[in-house]
Amino acid sequence: MSSPSVRADLPAICGGQPIFPRLFRFVQPSLPPLETVLRRYESVYSQGMITNGALVESLEGAVAERLGVAHCVAVSSCTSGLLLVLRALGLTGEVILPSFTFFATGHAVLWNRLRPVFADCQRDTWTIDPRDVERLITRRTSAILAVHVYGNPCAIEELSRIATRHRLGLIFDSAHAFGSQYHGSPVGRFGDAEVFSLSPTKTLVSGEGGLVTTNDAVLARRLRALRNYGDSGDYDCKVLGINARMPEFNAAMALAGLDSTDEKVQMHNSIVSTYTAGLATVPGLSFQSVRAGCVSTYKDYSAYVNPAVFGADRDEFLAHLAAENIPTRKYFSPPLHQQTLYKKWASREPSGSLETTECVSAGVASFPIYPSLENWTISGIVTAVRGLADYYHTKAD
Repeated sequence: MSSPSVRADLPAICGGQPIFPRLFRFVQPSLPPLETVLRRYESVYSQGMITNGALVESLEGAVAERLGVAHCVAVSSCTSGLLLVLRALGLTGEVILPSFTFFATGHAVLWNRLRPVFADCQRDTWTIDPRDVERLITRRTSAILAVHVYGNPCAIEELSRIATRHRLGLIFDSAHAFGSQYHGSPVGRFGDAEVFSLSPTKTLVSGEGGLVTTNDAVLARRLRALRNYGDSGDYDCKVLGINARMPEFNAAMALAGLDSTDEKVQMHNSIVSTYTAGLATVPGLSFQSVRAGCVSTYKDYSAYVNPAVFGADRDEFLAHLAAENIPTRKYFSPPLHQQTLYKKWASREPSGSLETTECVSAGVASFPIYPSLENWTISGIVTAVRGLADYYHTKAD
């Protein structure tokens, strides 16, 4: 990609020269060398064992050791992992979850014929608010399904105390969080289970795939049966399962990339530091807060656009950046409770105000972040944003 141009007096959408001569990728998967993957895969391929075999078992063992957890169960996706965990726990009634999350979190609840109850998020971390969780608990509540949004660890200790006090299941949607840390401990050790995604935008990539980690041997055994149609090995199904097995090629890819995940997390955090150093003083922009002692993978780097201060709302802001050939996303907008599928659930008690969620979601703007993103590209994005801010403030004057 060609380097960005010198900032014109006007933003591109107003007739100025675009910062970037052409659109570039919002995400670029960081993949292990193909020859390394094929070296691992060759032996199982030649034996004809191409799904849920030796490489899957090796991946499960390596991840369990890395995270310091008793069991790891590989599945076909994070979504299937969430589906199966909720099924394996035998939940009924209501599950409390954030509305500020990806579809899969809510879908796992509905697929299990459970009722979603949406909790608000915290204004600084954008993760589920434990105080709102406790307010929403009723006699029908069976579990809390929390999310490490963008890889930012949520309030694990507070949620654990609430779950214990009310005898509730506690599951973490850790799709974004492979490599995150909570007060020195790897995310993956907490709650009844945590579920990771290995899709192309994540720090650990298997193409498609997921991992469930747990310290519960009974739960792990149930999950292994559930991912294989419900067959625990005796060809006599005792539970209703699905095909959620991980192919050996996907396991080979994940194994080949496992040792580089810490480096990827460090690179993401370095990119965030560069972004924030250039954008922190821009009026009307604020950023997700990571608690002291925690490490986020920053699967996404997002800003909150305050239209009253910045001079433009989030959608205008993104339209201006698109004219500069800068790709962006709105993760997650609209939130679940405002989507057609979920509106009927959000309109019923005991769900209350989701004011913070609606505020954050209406203002969130996600920027490109991946290890191969070059510093001059980040500088060009920063220049475009600062130039846009200057334009609006000059216009206001």
